[in-house]
Amino acid sequence: MSPRVLVVDDEPFIVTGLRTFLEDEGMQVESAASGEEALDVIRNDSGIDVCIMDMRLPGMNGDTTIRSLHEICPDLRFIIHTGTADYSIPDDLRAMGIGERQLFAKPLLDMAPLAQTVTALAAGRD
Repeated sequence: MSPRVLVVDDEPFIVTGLRTFLEDEGMQVESAASGEEALDVIRNDSGIDVCIMDMRLPGMNGDTTIRSLHEICPDLRFIIHTGTADYSIPDDLRAMGIGERQLFAKPLLDMAPLAQTVTALAAGRD
């Protein structure tokens, strides 16, 4: 079964690029432009395996969104995709299993490692 991915980013160009690449890799992709929209997606579709989260979003930021999504769906796995050069993963997100291997800096010149991480997280291998 192919991984189901939620891309949360307010930049349409980023969402389109990720969606196209991940769908070409055989994944099913949903998207949300804000944390609040991501919460709505997960409330209505608990079959998402992995969420790729931007940190700077309108309204709720990425860290807060991850915390809220984790409360709703504890089995959801996360990848952080940020353009913030000095972003540091908070301790409570680390306790959820988010580590350096799940942190990707924008812009991604090679999306293959991201797709491999999605696949590993969806399969419970990372």
